[in-house]
Amino acid sequence: GLLRPSGMFLLALVAQGLTLENGLLRTPPMGWLAWERFRCNIHCDEDPKNCISERLFMEMADRLAQDGWRDLGYVYLNIDDCWIGGRDDKGRLVPDSKRFPRGIAFLADYAHSLGLKLGIYEDMGNMTCMGFPGTTLDTVELDAQTFAGWKVDMLKMDGCFSTSEERAQGYPKMSAALNATGRPIAFSCSWPAYEGGLPPKVNYTLLANICNLWRNYDDIQDSWNSVLSILDWFVKHQDILQPLAGPGHWNDPDMLLIGNFGLSFEESRSQMALWTMLAAPLFMSTDLRTITPQNMDILQNPLMIKINQDPLGIQGRRIYEVLEEVYKRPLTNEASALVFFSRRTDMPYHFHTSLAKLNFPRAKVYDAQNIFSGEIISGLWSENNFTVVINPSGVVMWYLNPVKNMDISETMYQL
Repeated sequence: GLLRPSGMFLLALVAQGLTLENGLLRTPPMGWLAWERFRCNIHCDEDPKNCISERLFMEMADRLAQDGWRDLGYVYLNIDDCWIGGRDDKGRLVPDSKRFPRGIAFLADYAHSLGLKLGIYEDMGNMTCMGFPGTTLDTVELDAQTFAGWKVDMLKMDGCFSTSEERAQGYPKMSAALNATGRPIAFSCSWPAYEGGLPPKVNYTLLANICNLWRNYDDIQDSWNSVLSILDWFVKHQDILQPLAGPGHWNDPDMLLIGNFGLSFEESRSQMALWTMLAAPLFMSTDLRTITPQNMDILQNPLMIKINQDPLGIQGRRIYEVLEEVYKRPLTNEASALVFFSRRTDMPYHFHTSLAKLNFPRAKVYDAQNIFSGEIISGLWSENNFTVVINPSGVVMWYLNPVKNMDISETMYQL
């Protein structure tokens, strides 16, 4: 959502080159989202623990609050499709009364009482993707008011069963309607994904003014192939996509699979590292009641989260690709994050390089901290050759801090 300022103020903003914002999501949002793991399981009679219900969201809220997630920034508890029961006699959305007997406002209060935020889902079309009542152009304002009345903190708006024209009208209209409620509600849009994700069909200048994050590409599935296909699309189009991200407006490559069934240990670390480099929202979609300590360690890595949440909000890029790949993300205070990534599936790969070969400025000295082991290489000079050993489908990730500039005499001495 955004404020609709008066003409003069608008010109002033445009002159400064600022995008219009609701002040939310200055760093990528973090939290938990039901969809990838729990889908549209509405069979509460036979599967009460895992069906889309009040119980599921309350139990996940408890875990977020008690198991260290919230304190690291994982504060969004997000409902996805299949919560809607229909519309009441006044046309207002109501949750399924069997599965959400106390209503959504109750869940929002419960989340808030634990220091969490509640996200909800709708679809800019006749129906949601799973066939529940959607938001049509004539119910946009009513639905925005309903969500604000429930004290919801984020809305994810899907795009199934809609035309391009309806989406082009509906998404900006919903953004304005959310803003008009006076409640700060972060707006997650699926609009670009339904238009192929790229200009000229997608107007990202407009999008950055109406959405806080947007899905550009396919839904993630619980497999390494799915992770790679999303990564490949983002890298292929990084010249277009990378400049779009920043405080208040983010590219969303979809949920984290870590803790589910499809990824190995190395692949799990890789998704976490690569999503962090993409300045991606970190929405876990796994069962936090049964997650292993190993997977918790990956998701709760404090240095990883610090990098993901860097206040500059610059999305990283792939800067090198031969047999392996290197990704770089600029951070505050001239620091940067580096990810060395191997797609090999045979054996660990020994990659020999130097920071200078990766286009870092010459004659600079860095401290490099390994994100996973914590090990620090101090006094690494740009020209120093080093070797990283990258496991199959794995990553080595560094947090690089410049120590000092060397003057020319020192440089000559080192040579």
